[in-house]
Amino acid sequence: MISGVLIALGAAACYEVAYVLQALEARNESEEHGLRFALLWNLAKNPRWAGATALTVAAAGLQIWALSLAPVTVVQPTLAVGLLALPLLARFVLKEHLTLRELAGIGAIVGGVSIVAGFGPTHVGREDASAGVYAVLGVLWAVTLAPFALRGRGMPPQLAVLGAACGDASAALGMKLAADHLHRSEVGLAIVWALAGGAAGAFALTAEMTALQKLRAPRIAPVVVAFQVLVPVSIGLGFFGDSWRHTPGGGVLLGIAVLVVVTGAVVLSATRTVEEALGVEPEDHGGSSGELREGEVG
Repeated sequence: MISGVLIALGAAACYEVAYVLQALEARNESEEHGLRFALLWNLAKNPRWAGATALTVAAAGLQIWALSLAPVTVVQPTLAVGLLALPLLARFVLKEHLTLRELAGIGAIVGGVSIVAGFGPTHVGREDASAGVYAVLGVLWAVTLAPFALRGRGMPPQLAVLGAACGDASAALGMKLAADHLHRSEVGLAIVWALAGGAAGAFALTAEMTALQKLRAPRIAPVVVAFQVLVPVSIGLGFFGDSWRHTPGGGVLLGIAVLVVVTGAVVLSATRTVEEALGVEPEDHGGSSGELREGEVG
C-alpha cells in the first residue's frame, strides 16, 4: 500500500501545480465565456494553460495507478497533501513567514494523512459498481451539469462552485472504477470509465474556472477539497468493499484522521498564501461579498 501512497503524493503535486497555473490564466479570460467550453478552448490556446492541462492528465494517470495499489479511502485523503505546495513554497523559496493558521493547516494535513497511510487498510476493495454507486454518480452528475443548464438565468456563482465540487468527486469515482477494471484486465471498460472521469473533470474545471472569475479562492477551494475527499471515501466504504473494521478503534481513528485532513485542507485553502499564489489580493475585511472587485485580477 505504501507504493500507492507514494504515487498518490506524486499525483497530488501534479494536480496542485496544474491548478495554480490554470487559475492564473483563467482570471485573464472574459467573463462572457463563463460556463461555456469556449472558455476552455480559449485557454487551450495559451501554452502555459495547455501545459498545466497536460500535467493534470499525467496526474490522473498517477491517480489511477495509485488506486490500483491502495484503497480509495487512503488515496483520496493523500491527494490533499498537494495543498502544502503553496505555503511551503512561500516559506522556503520566498522566505515568507507562515501564520499560525497556515501552520495549523499544514500540521492537520500531514498528521491526518500520516495516520491514514500508517493505519489504513491494505486490502483494496474492488466490488463491481452497484445500483447505489450509479445512483450517487447520477446525483453528482446532475449537480455538475446544473450550472450549465441554468447559464444566463441569474445563476449565483456559488452553484458553479458546487458543480465543480461534484464534478471532481465524479471524476475521482470514475478513476476508481477505471483502476478496478484495469486490474481485471478489462481494458475497454477501464477506458470508458477513465473517459467518463475525464469528462466529469472537464465540466468541473470549466465550472471552477468560471467561479474563479467571480469569487475569491477561499469561497471555492474549501468546498471542492471537502467533496474530493469525503465523497469518494464514503462511497469506498459503502459500496466498493473497503473496510475499516480491522483498523484501530474499528475505523474510529481513521474517521477522525480523514476529518482532520479535510479540516486542515479547508483552513489552508482559505489562507492569504493561497490567494496570493492564485494572483488575488487579500480580501478587504470591510466588505462582505467576497467577490472580486475591479482590478483584482492576477
